[in-house]
Amino acid sequence: MVEDERFYEAAERRIEYFTFAIGLAGAIAFTFVWGIPEAVWFAVGAAFSWINFRWMKQGIGALARLSAAQTGAEKIRVPRMVYVKFLGRYLLLVLMAYVMLRGFKFAALSLLAGLFALAGAVLIEMMGQLFRKSAASKADS
Repeated sequence: MVEDERFYEAAERRIEYFTFAIGLAGAIAFTFVWGIPEAVWFAVGAAFSWINFRWMKQGIGALARLSAAQTGAEKIRVPRMVYVKFLGRYLLLVLMAYVMLRGFKFAALSLLAGLFALAGAVLIEMMGQLFRKSAASKADS
């Protein structure tokens, strides 16, 4: 059980690093191809994507710890910060959608592309897991 937890924690950490790396690399690429304003909006989208992942991870982790710690309790107490982070993710996404549609239409595609940094990071981690598993199975044979 402990080994599984370490495995998932390492995967989550790598996803965070990959999200940051994609955001940085994408912002640099956007600077050379479309200019600095578009690069900034890409970086903002990637940062929101990273924040969304962190808050979701922290919220789910807190709920899992609380459910394990309060097993058998009649009334389960959940700290307000868990609610704030869990619902704050959606507030950030709604705020970004409003900004894209209302004020900064020129940067909407850059911001949207930055939001996909997390999806790219998850894909990279998935591919890494596939190659790690196939290399480990070849070593066992």
